[in-house]
Formats: sequence, C-alpha cells, structure tokens
Amino acid sequence: QVQLVESGGGLVQAGGSLRLSCAASGRTFSSKAMGWFRQAPGKEREFVATISWGGGSTYYADSVKGRFTISRDNAKNTVYLQMNSLKPEDTAVYYCAAASVPGRSPDRSMYNYWGQGTQVTVSS
Repeated sequence: QVQLVESGGGLVQAGGSLRLSCAASGRTFSSKAMGWFRQAPGKEREFVATISWGGGSTYYADSVKGRFTISRDNAKNTVYLQMNSLKPEDTAVYYCAAASVPGRSPDRSMYNYWGQGTQVTVSS
C-alpha cells in the first residue's frame, strides 16, 4: 500500500515558478516509477511527467518539455515537479501517482495509487 500527499500548489503569475512535492508512505516507494498528471476543469486528466524507480529515466508531455523537471529523492520518499515559465494553460489540479512497474510510463492505466491533488493557478 502506498499513500501519496501532494503539496506546493498555489497562485502564481504567468512566467513564474512553483515546485510541487509528493510525499509517499510505504516501503515499496523506491521500487516504483512515479508520475505527475493534471486535470483542468472540464477536461480529461492528462499526463505531465514520469520518472523511473531510480530516477535515471524521465519523460515529459510535449506541452511541458523544457519547462518542467521531475525528480525524486528515494531516501526521503518524495518526488518533485519543478515548474518554470508557467503559462495560464498550466492551470489545473496536479496529481502525483505511483506506478505498478519500475519503469517510467505516460500511461494512466499503469498507475494504481493516486494523491488527492494540489491546485495550481497561473494568472495572465
């Protein structure tokens, strides 16, 4: 069993930065790939970024590539999402998720544990 708690969301102006954190409980955190997803009002939940179990492999959605960075600290059972050059279209609830596999994956169906989400609002 893995429990995930996100933090770090908030209101920021366009061009600004935020860093999201996701604290995980459970002994198997370090063996699982992790991901960030987001859901804007009236839209489907979409993939943002993923990182492999050891942190050596990452993958990003085209819409955030070059602006967002995913990382993890297995000693702290925490995964991060550094978000720079934020745009109004990045406004959404951001969810942290733990995968059932060690390799990074953009596929929502590979994730079986989800956090409660944290709101990110980017004003223009």
